[in-house]
Amino acid sequence: MTEIPEHLLKRAAERRAALENKNAEEAPTTDAGAGGGGAAGGGASGAAAAAAPGEGGAGAEAGGAVATLERAGGVATGARAAAPPVGTAGHTQRLLTVVKAGSIQDVKATPTDKVNVWPHLLVVEFAAALAMTAFLTLFSIFVNAPLLQLANPNLTPNPSKAPWYFLGLQEMLTMFHPMVAGVTIPGVALGVLGAAGYIDKNPSHRPEDRKFAIALFTFFLMFWAVLVLIGSFFRGEGQNFILPWRQGVHDIFDL
Repeated sequence: MTEIPEHLLKRAAERRAALENKNAEEAPTTDAGAGGGGAAGGGASGAAAAAAPGEGGAGAEAGGAVATLERAGGVATGARAAAPPVGTAGHTQRLLTVVKAGSIQDVKATPTDKVNVWPHLLVVEFAAALAMTAFLTLFSIFVNAPLLQLANPNLTPNPSKAPWYFLGLQEMLTMFHPMVAGVTIPGVALGVLGAAGYIDKNPSHRPEDRKFAIALFTFFLMFWAVLVLIGSFFRGEGQNFILPWRQGVHDIFDL
């Protein structure tokens, strides 16, 4: 059985005592009113008997009937005053029930936004890998990859370009000292990117709340993309700067 809290029991006892005091105060007033009504009725019956002396027996009988009815009314009024109060729906008692919230509600104290790696994450990654594999397969079927002539160890091609993912470093070698272009700038860039997670500790995933992280990565991406594009399309023989629409893009790749 569920225990009723102490403060509810105290309030119920106070309410019961207040109702008992109210009933006790109303009972004497009602009895006094009933007695006064009986006296008034007796006086009225006496006056009626005096006003009609020729009707002695009938007047006395009528006065007795009136007094009996008034006494009955007084008793009924006293009984009605002593009766317990009745609610709006006709109930004469109150029912108090205390139900613990834990029995009808399932409230988690600490909400979490984590999901399992399997299958939520790996299924999406596996589907992306399948889509990329299918795209590369179809692309290789319909598009032939251009191959250069066999490499000649006695002849170095001009210009000799690195793979596209290293063209950024090669482009910086044309602008700075090899120590600066190959060690200092890449080291500082990687260090800043590695420390970004400790500098910006905002856990929000909303872009408007991650302005520092987005600006830092955008700067790094655009800087590297510009260097790769320059090294791919704007460098000709002797690593000289050229305009690709004058020499031709195909001629650049054939070098």
